[in-house]
Amino acid sequence: MQGTKIVSNLIMLIALALFNQVFAETLVKARSPEKAYVKGNAEKGQQIASQVCAGCHNADGNSTIPANPVLAGQHAEYITKQLMNFKARDNKPAERKSAVMAAMVVPLSLDDMKNLGAYYTLQSPKPGAAKDKTLAEQGERIYRGGNIFSGVPACSGCHSPNGVGIPPHYPRLAGQHAEYTATQLRAFRTEKRANDLNRVMRAIVARMSEKEIQAVAEFISGLR
Repeated sequence: MQGTKIVSNLIMLIALALFNQVFAETLVKARSPEKAYVKGNAEKGQQIASQVCAGCHNADGNSTIPANPVLAGQHAEYITKQLMNFKARDNKPAERKSAVMAAMVVPLSLDDMKNLGAYYTLQSPKPGAAKDKTLAEQGERIYRGGNIFSGVPACSGCHSPNGVGIPPHYPRLAGQHAEYTATQLRAFRTEKRANDLNRVMRAIVARMSEKEIQAVAEFISGLR
């Protein structure tokens, strides 16, 4: 029975890897000037960031608060998408729930969101460092190789070996606060966060243990 389960998990991992490869190639082909997000204005984005976002994320997006994400160096498209998801539109509830962010995006137009994305993606992220070496080493094994016994695929397949990600759906993770990463993974697992493409993150995190979540988050915090 154990051997059958391992084979089944291996098949699932291969299928997911192939899906992600095809999806990544499709993204690259689709990112023509006509189809990609319209580029924002970084100078205008800086003005908004300094007035609205700096209190939680710092002026340059290098948040020092573990619960608030580092935005510096994040893909412009990903930032724009998340801001859009935080905002309720057309009498529909926001796709991503956050009382704080819901209030922050109320006055922002779509152009404002694109401008913020353009600004933050140009900022240099400061290197992070894992606090627990042993836990980070456990997380590295999962990040790079997954867990064939539980069917958890390698994080590097979507977010790349060095954590730079694939825009617009797979964000940069390298150097992200461990607390923030773990919180988001738990939110995906409980479906409190549900704005992932084709439920990919929810399907993956449902197979992860709490210890694996903590380990991966710790490794990511020191990834460069």
